[in-house]
Amino acid sequence: MKIYKSFFKRVFDILFSFIAIFAFLPFFLIIAIAIKIDSRGPVFFKQKRYGRNKKPFNILKFRSMSVEAPKSVPTYGLVNSDKYITKLGKFLRKTSLDELPQLFNIFVGQMSFIGPRPVILEEVDLIEERDKYGANALRPGISGWAQINGRDELGYVVKAKYDGEYAEKISLWFDIKCLFGTVFKVLKRDGVVEGDKVELKTEKVEEENG
Repeated sequence: MKIYKSFFKRVFDILFSFIAIFAFLPFFLIIAIAIKIDSRGPVFFKQKRYGRNKKPFNILKFRSMSVEAPKSVPTYGLVNSDKYITKLGKFLRKTSLDELPQLFNIFVGQMSFIGPRPVILEEVDLIEERDKYGANALRPGISGWAQINGRDELGYVVKAKYDGEYAEKISLWFDIKCLFGTVFKVLKRDGVVEGDKVELKTEKVEEENG
């Protein structure tokens, strides 16, 4: 499936992101208005993340946190994260609607629908661990194999192993599996935990390392 990885995956990303952007335009407008009513600050949140081959880019999200929230700390690293997440933001994050603007990142080639999640520049441990598996050479995704196997609950070693497994097995059918797995996770609102509520799943790695 090398031709899928090198050609058709990108073709599908362009085609379906273009269709999705126009299909979700009414939702973009509704969410933007709701954000402005709910709290002060911009509609969109921009943050530097590592992309393909660790090239930095600005990821787009609907803003789900107050403007006072630290910009260079992953949410799971925040202490008392509830004080930063807005009322509307809790809903957007639980339903993953805050990720919708990343359709633009996909369309311009910075991201893919499925791939390792783009990490902030300060997540050095995860970046280095992904290097072991070649996962940093891929376009990051809105969702991926690690996300449907634990999402925020995974420690960086476990997360990197899942990303490496995806890099090794990447194919159309694996992407479809990840896509349906993502829909199931979102509908269950499963695997989303914030800040000091995170209990990282490390037992899997301990078992594997034996």
